[in-house]
Amino acid sequence: MSGRVTDDIEIDVIRSPSSRHHVENLPYVHKVGLPPKQKLLKEFTSTLKEIFFHDEPLRHFKDQPKSRKLVLGLQALFPILEWGRDYNLSKFKGDLISGLTIASLAIPQDIGYAKLANLDPQYALYSSFVTPLVYAFMGSSRDIAIGPVAVVSLLLGTLLQKEINPSNKVEYERLAFTATFFAGITQATLGVLRLGFLIDFLSHAAIVGFMAGAAITIGLQQLKGFLGIKTFTKKTDIVSVMRSVWTTVHHGGKKHRKWFWVPAIAPLISVIIATFFVFITHADKHGVAIVNHIKKGVNPASANQIFFTGGYLLKGFKIGVVAGLIALTESTAIGRTFAAIKDYELDGNKEMVALGTMNVIGSMTSCYVSTGSFSRSAVNFMAGCNTAVSNIVMSCVILLTLLVLTPLFKYTPNAVISAIIISAVVGLIDIQAMILIWKIDKLDFIACMGAFFGVVFVSVEIGLLIAVGISFAKILLQVTRPRTALLGKLPRTSVYRNINQYPDATKVPGILILRVDSAIYFSNSNYVKERILRWLTDEEEQVKANKQTKIQYLIVEMSPVSDIDTSGLHALEELYRTLQKREIQLVLANPGQAVIDKLYASGFPNLIGEDKIFLTVADAVLTYAPKTEEP
Repeated sequence: MSGRVTDDIEIDVIRSPSSRHHVENLPYVHKVGLPPKQKLLKEFTSTLKEIFFHDEPLRHFKDQPKSRKLVLGLQALFPILEWGRDYNLSKFKGDLISGLTIASLAIPQDIGYAKLANLDPQYALYSSFVTPLVYAFMGSSRDIAIGPVAVVSLLLGTLLQKEINPSNKVEYERLAFTATFFAGITQATLGVLRLGFLIDFLSHAAIVGFMAGAAITIGLQQLKGFLGIKTFTKKTDIVSVMRSVWTTVHHGGKKHRKWFWVPAIAPLISVIIATFFVFITHADKHGVAIVNHIKKGVNPASANQIFFTGGYLLKGFKIGVVAGLIALTESTAIGRTFAAIKDYELDGNKEMVALGTMNVIGSMTSCYVSTGSFSRSAVNFMAGCNTAVSNIVMSCVILLTLLVLTPLFKYTPNAVISAIIISAVVGLIDIQAMILIWKIDKLDFIACMGAFFGVVFVSVEIGLLIAVGISFAKILLQVTRPRTALLGKLPRTSVYRNINQYPDATKVPGILILRVDSAIYFSNSNYVKERILRWLTDEEEQVKANKQTKIQYLIVEMSPVSDIDTSGLHALEELYRTLQKREIQLVLANPGQAVIDKLYASGFPNLIGEDKIFLTVADAVLTYAPKTEEP
């Protein structure tokens, strides 16, 4: 009975009016569906929703009472209220160990990173006290360790000293706090407006090159302290640094997880031992440069020092935006990496709001730009952290250091701090990633090397500019010069694929089948049209030389064409008219919803004929070249 019904349905379908234009006795060829017309407002709102709210952030609030919505809202703003309900002693043990471990790494690193930013050491310690506390309440990552980082410290120091000489401490510190404030505002704004996709314009390849170049630059900068050089260039390029080294050299001279704590505590042990020996031998009186005084006590307020008016307001804003974006990129990369390893979701927009809020608060409490640290986060992860409480533990240790221990670091040799920074940034040079980028995408490798050489040979900001520029150039190149492919039929199938990828795919006599692998916009419409015609010319020459069947149909496979604009439609019309002069019929296969909507809106199907639009290439070939089909 059911089989009889199926047969009747098949007969009805074959006799349907939509198939009358096909050749008699051919199997049924399904027409391309025309979706129902959407209202303009609905179409506009759905597009905006897909751009900014694709993850449906408010779905948890649906059909909830007001009291529950309030709770959910607070949990969204402060994730600690959600995961804190299930917190227990077992989790705290892991967080305590990891917090103590990263604190032992953070203290000597902070003293060094402050030097990169041309700030006194206490400002980096301030930053490792306040900002991790704020992040622990607002951040959504379980593994990120927050604080000053080498790359951002170097970038901030480089940009700040171009505006104010670091010897003018009061004004220099004010500009640093101003830049930190605007870095936080930038980050939080991107999160609130859900514009996080903007940081993706800085490609992974560009980041790899930028980080490697910055690591070398940072390492070279430490030669001053490591070799005891008294006069040193303020420039960051390799030529200036090496010139300073050679002209002033006469002034001085795979890990196992269970052993993670050895490299983690090694910097602090080195500092303690070196400081002790300098103290008992009075080496500082015999030419050994030391850290000297680190101000004792908790963060003083700095809100009144931020430039909200005057000439430095705009300068602080510009520096803050650049530093904020770089800090955001670094933290996002770290967070995504560990979230993938531990298989949990990381809300990018919440992260931006958390990072932005902590830097705004930090700017008002004598901190400078902080973000997720590669080295500390890796140690935090290996130490077995469970939640952001490890940041709270680290913060408490830093507070104890500020209140009690800072005088003990007075005799710490600069050479040891420089060595610690060099060892910390070596991990930023990812040779394997560069090799992989070369293998995968040569344009990506150019972006990587452009950023690398820009940082090493010119300056940090130029390297960053090159990285962004090459990334944008790659996007423009891909948009303006999309790929097209010549398709052939795979043996014993009805599948049509790229002949270069499948050499055994065969062409169909009398038909040229091409695929456009991109949306067709004003930026590439002329190129797409000209590239199709060039394919056609090349094929006609081959046909003529081999005395094969003349090309009568050009089938354009449009499944990869996600969208088309008026310039694209105009290019299709021009292509149709050119083909008409050559007595070749234009046929379209599988246009998507957005494309078919615009084709019908422009009246293009009436121009070429509705019977020239098919669901698949196989249907089109079946209709116009049935004798070439294999049984």
